[in-house]
Amino acid sequence: MKILKLVIFSFLAICMVLVVFTFFVNLSITNTGDKYCFSSMDSIPHNHCGVVLGTSKYQTNGKKNLYYSNRIKAAVELYNRNKIDYIIVSGDNRNRNYNEPITMYNDLVLAGIPGAKIILDYAGFRTLDSVVRGKEVFGQNKFTIISQSFHNQRATYIAHKKGIEAIAFNAEGLSENDDFKLQVREIAARVLVIFDMLTAKQPHFLGEKIVVPGE
Repeated sequence: MKILKLVIFSFLAICMVLVVFTFFVNLSITNTGDKYCFSSMDSIPHNHCGVVLGTSKYQTNGKKNLYYSNRIKAAVELYNRNKIDYIIVSGDNRNRNYNEPITMYNDLVLAGIPGAKIILDYAGFRTLDSVVRGKEVFGQNKFTIISQSFHNQRATYIAHKKGIEAIAFNAEGLSENDDFKLQVREIAARVLVIFDMLTAKQPHFLGEKIVVPGE
């Protein structure tokens, strides 16, 4: 009986430590990230490049993914208001039938962005990859990340931990009742960020440097 009580106590103690750890990780990333995130087109400073973080255009049920649509909309407005000069579309390119950068490129061109002003990053497999490649591959130590606020908080946290002077524009989200699975996934992603920082995690692929014109 004493052994059973000890096991239960140890299990509960571990659970409590994990809950407290997760709470403080989430709070730290939110507070740090918010320092560099903007929701106003008028107040956000100009950067030579914007980096649109990739996501699927459609949900698994076939409906349009509003996170995607709103990121594209935000990137177009930032460009049209001269807040960015070039747009790097960074996402997953896992197979012939799923190519986030090409999809974003096509939709940006349809929205009136000149193709020559769009640069494709096919190796943005994770947020860390997209952010670090912005500096190491595309030579940008300062750029504007474009995603939703919860994602931008994590992305700018990563950027500044890596010595990158990134800011972010918060594209429109959905509602206060966003998908519960997405919220759980974001918390897990934030905990993973800490381990990435502790282990000096690098992008899956870097490759040759790509010159962004106009600087």
